[in-house]
Amino acid sequence: MFDKNFLFILLVVWGIPSTYFRSKFRKIVYKTDDWKINIKPLFKKEIIALFSNLYPENNEYLKTRDQYRAYLIVYLLIFIFYISQ
Repeated sequence: MFDKNFLFILLVVWGIPSTYFRSKFRKIVYKTDDWKINIKPLFKKEIIALFSNLYPENNEYLKTRDQYRAYLIVYLLIFIFYISQ
């Protein structure tokens, strides 16, 4: 269906905005604006926030979480197509 090289390029291009989405999501989850949150390996709370409803009253969190989920689902689908080729 798709050429493996095309899927690889698509995977790389789709991965470029991941730093933006992850940074925005982590800043909300860990309640900080410090840039160092992007390089710290703090995963547990981030994973819980991604798959549950950590701050149900925070509309920005809910919107960002849903956008990040959609982004990751598309990334996962591209990756699955790539490895299945």
